Amino acid sequence: MNKLIIGNLKMNLLSALERDRYFNNFKQEAAGKRIKNAKIVICPPAVHLEAFQELKRKNVFLGAQNIFWERSGSFTGEVSPGMVKNLGADFVILGHSERRRYFCENNQEINLKIGAALKNGLKPILCVGENEEQKENGILAIVEQLDGCLRKISRVKIEDIIICYEPVWAISSNNPDHLPTTNEIMSARLLIKKFLVEKYGVKIAEKTNIIYGGSVDAKNVGEVCLDPGMDGVLVGKESLTPYEFIKIAKIIDQN
Repeated sequence: MNKLIIGNLKMNLLSALERDRYFNNFKQEAAGKRIKNAKIVICPPAVHLEAFQELKRKNVFLGAQNIFWERSGSFTGEVSPGMVKNLGADFVILGHSERRRYFCENNQEINLKIGAALKNGLKPILCVGENEEQKENGILAIVEQLDGCLRKISRVKIEDIIICYEPVWAISSNNPDHLPTTNEIMSARLLIKKFLVEKYGVKIAEKTNIIYGGSVDAKNVGEVCLDPGMDGVLVGKESLTPYEFIKIAKIIDQN
């Protein structure tokens, strides 16, 4: 199973000039650095997706940061799964804590988006995790999110979904001085794995990627990914700096 290093560029790269500068820096940092055992996924803003096809390689893929669940129609401002697929995306981030927080997305809506993504050949990156208020009973929060977001998703399709444990209480904008411990991340991984085994069986659970997301950098990637046995990372701020992003990818690829 290949490790995954997913970069969420969020609402950045405000101009074509910034985008082109990112391209040049990424190509420069990636040159000569072979990634053999991992896949890099870059998720730019939707307006840049078509241009980002320039960076696609054998082990470099594109993803979207969000989609709507309808194929087309009168849904002003939304982006359909078919649109991002046709612009080069193979993955899509769904259920991110910022979507839940600022846009009030709930599990039912995320479930619809996952279904639409799978129908259009996109691999969903489903984010689940507890916030500060839910931390004392984080098990319940994570299980509720998994159960609601994966409702009616068939056994055949579940292994196409990447599950990202995103402890909202520990993300840099909320709690910059306290990352979860390796044991806390491992516990979350085992909880997610247990849910998958009970609902879909051991074979499917073993094939499903479980990654970590939240304040990932080259200094802590061992603690938050390698030591707890995660299958990769969802990188936020550090993915905007190709030098740091590729550095994270190389560390994971070599371990």
